[in-house]
Amino acid sequence: MSDSIKHECGIAFIRLLKPLSFYQKKYGTALYGLNKLYLLMEKQHNRGQDGAGIATIKLDVKPGHRYISRYRSMAQNAVADIFGYVHNKFVDIQNETPELMQDAEWLKQNVSFIGEVLLGHLRYGTHGQNSIENCHPFLRQNNWMTRNLVIAGNFNMTNVDELLEQLYELGQHPKEQADTVTVLEKIGHFLDDENQELFDTYKKEGLSNVEITHKISENLNIAHILRRSAKTWDGGYAISGIVGNGDAFILRDPSGIRPAYFYQDDEIVVAASERPAIQTAFNIPFGSVQEIKPGHALIVKKDGTVTQEEFREPQEKRACSFERIYFSRGSDAEVYKERKELGNLLIDQILTAVKSDLKNTVFSFIPNTAEISFYGLVEGLHKHIRKIQKDTLIERKESLTDAEMDELLSMTPRVEKLAIKDVKLRTFITADADRKEMVAHVYDTTYGIINNDVDTLVAIDDSIVRGTTLRQSIIKIIDRLHPKKIIIVSSAPQIRYPDCYGIDMSKMGQFVAFEAAIQLLKQRGMEHIIEEVYQKCKASLLLPKEQIVNHVKDIYRPFKQEEISAQIAKIITPEETIAEVEVIYQTLDNLHVAIPNHLGDWYFSGNYPTPGGNKVVNKAFVNWKEGNNQRAY
Repeated sequence: MSDSIKHECGIAFIRLLKPLSFYQKKYGTALYGLNKLYLLMEKQHNRGQDGAGIATIKLDVKPGHRYISRYRSMAQNAVADIFGYVHNKFVDIQNETPELMQDAEWLKQNVSFIGEVLLGHLRYGTHGQNSIENCHPFLRQNNWMTRNLVIAGNFNMTNVDELLEQLYELGQHPKEQADTVTVLEKIGHFLDDENQELFDTYKKEGLSNVEITHKISENLNIAHILRRSAKTWDGGYAISGIVGNGDAFILRDPSGIRPAYFYQDDEIVVAASERPAIQTAFNIPFGSVQEIKPGHALIVKKDGTVTQEEFREPQEKRACSFERIYFSRGSDAEVYKERKELGNLLIDQILTAVKSDLKNTVFSFIPNTAEISFYGLVEGLHKHIRKIQKDTLIERKESLTDAEMDELLSMTPRVEKLAIKDVKLRTFITADADRKEMVAHVYDTTYGIINNDVDTLVAIDDSIVRGTTLRQSIIKIIDRLHPKKIIIVSSAPQIRYPDCYGIDMSKMGQFVAFEAAIQLLKQRGMEHIIEEVYQKCKASLLLPKEQIVNHVKDIYRPFKQEEISAQIAKIITPEETIAEVEVIYQTLDNLHVAIPNHLGDWYFSGNYPTPGGNKVVNKAFVNWKEGNNQRAY
């Protein structure tokens, strides 16, 4: 993606189902779980680089001994920093008493982070300050083991105000207004409730407090706690949590917006935000990794029992398509195929734009994430050329001259790497003019392969959000090659609406498609639509979120996709550009053909999967109209 956007976050969970001595004997180390957690997190480093954290819990620790360990980091390479910190705990043992490194039970009793339940998190901060307090996992502490709670997640809630009000009504006073706090405290409240109800029940039976403690640990109903906690959540979420006794869960929102995968056998249960991370870390085939069902929680009890239980009624599955287009690693077999198909499905539009003149057209991509869709485009072009060759040979086999035959058989798409993402340039000079000059050189190009003023250059990007990098850098750089025409192709549809479920796209003014639509309304004397939409959006904010509809769709309604694309081309073209610039976007229909199992497309279509989404988009428009540069949730 030429415009960098962020999203949150990545989770990694491991539950060892055997005693630590088992892993010591089979794999040669009691640090098996920690080593696998490190791999699981490193293989998801694309999901968060603003910070990271881990937490571990030891099972069946005697009273008076520490059983929960947590460490968080905001270092430049946070994952390496965390595990460097953890592994430093073993340096002296290895040097002075190496035989103890073979004693799993001694390590568990004497060294922190050696436990059977492990949780990791990678953070991309979409909003708010980047501080160590914002890094997951979050910890809710209590002297009762079964009242301790650790959570980490990939989530955004759209109704934080409503959830906070519910906490106030419960008598709580959260220290800050953030969805992480509300989620932690909501689950924590009903965890406390469950503990108290069990305590009262067993007390009536005449059991001692020590006996009651064990009974509570055995009989905590995690699914019941989650049902009560998540009853009013509105958002996209994949959240993992561990109770102090070792009970654990990973839950996924009812629409399946955020991704969550798991694998289990008789040795481990592992969950993560991405399937390839599990495959690589544990050498597991594709088919063995499962998705956690929408509206369900994968629950691992302290005794090792694993179930998947419904905590909210599943809705129509609207898994985030942006995960497939951009965020998830392309090493996932399905993601790879989907991205190739996105490129292939653009061929008809591109051929129309270049008037099928492949001889004078050069194809390239904007690094780095558009590379896979580019492969799909090139494969499709080869198929198109083979069809031309076949049809020509059938129709003209008697009349083709040798020269014409040679030219026909030598047809091939002209494929070059033209845009090169250079090393990240640091802008030491703060003046705007100097900064813009430096930004223009983030990309470099390959000279000498474009026929001046003859060739059309087609460059595919996986998506266009703001268009800033195209305007300030890419188009300037490739225009120096003197093409006749530059066609920027987006493998994703036009991004028209904010996301409120985890991606850093929350303000209307950030979208070049929105900017184009507003300009067209003004140019065509239709400014009254802007005011009408503003009034409808403002009035809607007084309604319950369940009654709100997306009024911002009216901004785009008067225009065809091609009209908005043409205006976007004008916006992203620098004044000094010599070549003609055109922009082509993927269609919504083709998006769903390429990615049939991830139909979440609200940032393209405005069709939000939860009521809170409609409230957010209307609030975002109101903020834009009133000049409030803040997020809408």
